[in-house]
Amino acid sequence: MNQSIKRIGVLTSGGDSPGMNAAIRSVVRTSAFHGLECTAVYRGYQGLIDGDFEEFNARSVNNIIHKGGTILKSARCEDFRTLEGRKKAYDNIQKAGMDALVVIGGNGSLTGAQKLNEEFGFPVMGIPGTIDNDILGTDYTIGFDTAINTVVEAIDKIRDTASSHNRLFFVEVMGRDVGLVALNSGVGAGAEEILIPEQNLGLDRMLESLKHSKESGKSSSIVVVAEGDKTGKNVFELKEYVEKHLPIYDVRVSVLGHIQRGGSPTCFDRVLASRMGVMAVESLMEGKTNYMIGVENNKMVLTPIDYAISGLTPIDEELVRVSDIMSF
Repeated sequence: MNQSIKRIGVLTSGGDSPGMNAAIRSVVRTSAFHGLECTAVYRGYQGLIDGDFEEFNARSVNNIIHKGGTILKSARCEDFRTLEGRKKAYDNIQKAGMDALVVIGGNGSLTGAQKLNEEFGFPVMGIPGTIDNDILGTDYTIGFDTAINTVVEAIDKIRDTASSHNRLFFVEVMGRDVGLVALNSGVGAGAEEILIPEQNLGLDRMLESLKHSKESGKSSSIVVVAEGDKTGKNVFELKEYVEKHLPIYDVRVSVLGHIQRGGSPTCFDRVLASRMGVMAVESLMEGKTNYMIGVENNKMVLTPIDYAISGLTPIDEELVRVSDIMSF
């Protein structure tokens, strides 16, 4: 173990995701278990620049494992994009006596951690917290499981109304660059069509699929649309197109929005966050730095941050095929 690590800082950054609090709790309690001090940083990188710190102990994180969001808050920070801003953050880190930093967040957050390590040689460890599940080097990110379960629950309720009124619903979910939320929740909720950024299936194919659904006797249909889908400019344009070319349908739109980010994390996300927090602290104690904690085949792994942020998680083509079969 690296005896030079005596105090670890922890922050959350970027969009909040269910399970971040469980990760904070794990980092704090693992630090306490190993006799280390822990400094909580409020408002992400903005908090580093402002010196918004608080000393946490094992009791500071009581009763947060079940809570959504992040007790440490999050904030955009344009100043941290500059070398001057990062230098100020590093100076505050030094004044607070932190020896290493655990950053919980997505691609942008991990990029910030990498900058601190590259420019100042400061030890960092990343924990992937994002509902999009779009980070390389891990099968799952914290919050993804909760988000898709939230979407499935919402679609189940929407389908009740769709069936009652013989309606077609376009349900827009988050996923500007990666359609994993749409694909997984669409399959789980039995959607008739799933539109994702990775595959521009075209309007004609969508119409043919909807025609087939109607002709096969389906009285209602659900189309799950990732917000970054390229088929139409937006979900309301898709609605207008179908109304024009398939007037047999009574079309509605439901944009789920930020309800996907909130809510109590699932057991899966709580356990994943707990495992990642333990490994983050113990990896820093072993002298490792500039890694992201991941899980592959249910085993905890270390992925270099530069690889984790180098691209987006590819879509599961087998799941796309399953979706096509299930919508027949």
